[in-house]
Parts: sequence; C-alpha cells; structure tokens
Amino acid sequence: MYIGSFSSLGDPPGRGLEVGEVDRRTGALTLTGAVEGVPDASWLALSLDRHTLYSTKELRPDGQVAALSIAEPARPVMLSTRPSRGAGPTHLSVHPSGRFLLTANYTDGSVAVHRLERDGSIGESTDLVRHTGAERAAHAHQVLTDPSGRWVLAVDLGADSVYVYRLDLNRGTLRQCRQVRLPAGAGPRHLAFHPHGRFAYILGELRSEITVAAWEPAAGRLTPGQVIPTVGPDAPGPSFPAEVAVSRDGRFVYASNRGENGIAMFTVHDSGRRLELAGSTPSGGDWPRHLTLSPDERWIYVANQQSHAITWLPRDPESGRLGAPAGSAPVNNVGVVLFR
Repeated sequence: MYIGSFSSLGDPPGRGLEVGEVDRRTGALTLTGAVEGVPDASWLALSLDRHTLYSTKELRPDGQVAALSIAEPARPVMLSTRPSRGAGPTHLSVHPSGRFLLTANYTDGSVAVHRLERDGSIGESTDLVRHTGAERAAHAHQVLTDPSGRWVLAVDLGADSVYVYRLDLNRGTLRQCRQVRLPAGAGPRHLAFHPHGRFAYILGELRSEITVAAWEPAAGRLTPGQVIPTVGPDAPGPSFPAEVAVSRDGRFVYASNRGENGIAMFTVHDSGRRLELAGSTPSGGDWPRHLTLSPDERWIYVANQQSHAITWLPRDPESGRLGAPAGSAPVNNVGVVLFR
C-alpha cells in the first residue's frame, strides 16, 4: 500500500509518501518506510502496467506532480517531477491510452495534461484548461476518464459543475464538449462510475449528498437524476463528504462523511439508477478524507486526517455491511491510501 499525507500541515506534520504492507487475512497495515522528495502527497495513482506511481505535491508554492518507479514495490525511486501548471493539484489520473497524465488543480480551477514517456516519467505539458465559476471561484477537484475511454470528466467544486472533454490523442489537447451544472452550492467533489458504465455517482461536499447521473458514453452526456443525502436526518451537525467508491459487483456504494466521521453505505437498485441509504459505520477516527476497498473487497481502509490514523473495517461482500474498525496505523495528516 502507498500512503500520502500532508507534510506542510499539522504538529507533527505528515511524511509525504509512505509505503506499507497489508496482511490479507487480518487486514493489519504495517508501515515500512517513507519516501524522500514527495511532500504533500495528497493523491496517488498508478500507471496501467502498475510499474509507476504518480503523486501530487499539493501544497508546494507552484504545484507539482511526480513520477516514481515501483519496479521494486517497497522502494519507490523518483523518475521525474513537473510543474502541475496550477496551484493546489489535488487529483490526478492516467488516461487509458497510457500516454497522458491528467491533473486537477484545485486552487485555480484548472486541468493540466502531460505526456508520459516510455519509462513512466512525466514529459512536457500539452494543454491546460481553466474553469470559471458562476457564483464562486472554480476549484477543480477530480479529473478521470469514463469507463468507455472516450471522454475525460473534470469535477469542479467551485463551479458546481462536471465538465466533459474530448482528449486529442495526437496533440494531447482537451476540447470541452459539455458542462453539466448542478444546483448552486452543491459543491461536487468526486464521482465514481457504476461498473457497467451507464451511471455515475457524484458526491457533493457542501450539501452532503450524492447525485445519481445517467451516463451515455456514445454521446458523452451526463444527465442528473436522483439526489440522496449521505447522512441520516438525525446526523449531528454538518458533514462534508470526501470520497465515493463502488463495489466491483455494482451492488453497493460507499461514501466518507467528515463531520459525522462515518462511512455511509448505499444499496444499488434498478441497475444503478437508484441508491438507498442503508446505514453508516463509524470510521474509527476524525475527518475521514479518503477510503478505498481492498483488492479482495473484504476490507475498507479509511484515511482519518485529523486523528492521524488509517483504520481498516471488515466488509461482508454478500451484504455489503461494514463492521467496527479492526485496527489502526498512525499516519500524521493522512490524505490518501492506494493498493498496488
């Protein structure tokens, strides 16, 4: 497992990028060491062949993205660092062609494209697009490719929008095709697709809700539908959802709620069209910023940023239910966890 944390925040601060090993039977995480030169690693992603690890350096003054070789998984080696061409790079992903790295710059609401070299290192930037918010400053929070591989989607919290782009695979440039506007103040943060690729679940950070949207891959059209809260009516105080994940079988959706400090579980109905809130399980810490399912989907790992710990919760694959946290590992200002 690769673990990212904020090294410019907290007392003591995080260590940036760390490596850990996971016991598949017990779920226990053991930290094995930190990697130098990757401060403020707020998001991590793998190359298609899983031989290269990419990281944001979010809180650097100029914003940077880094590539590390993981030919030896426990010993990442720096390959290259490039400017992200914007402030606050908060998310990145590799295009399914394997030829481009996509980065969302939160602070100035932009999306950058970089070429990837054959050895996995990051080459020159080929494009930068900027969003504009109607009521608030734009804040691009996520950029990813749809399951069909035809479209690039950027989720912008400040613009209350999801932008749909075409990526020119020769020039590495983005062409905006659509802007899907959500209600003012929704604050969309991340989205996740249903495995069959016909619905997307858009997580709203500012309104504690998920918007279920139909996705038409032939046209690149996203049509919002059901809106469902991520917390129950008796939830104490405001919550700020951070991450959304879908089980591999498409039967369950999970969302982390910062504030309530819980992991909401939803059952999926009508082939993905409708969600039902089935309950919430305490995350075992404070401010659950990120969550991820283990490869066998029998555990969920949660990055509890303000209590400086990763917790792991057992999961029943049949019912989707989560159990109480089975353990924790200390990581200061933890932001993200990623399995290789």
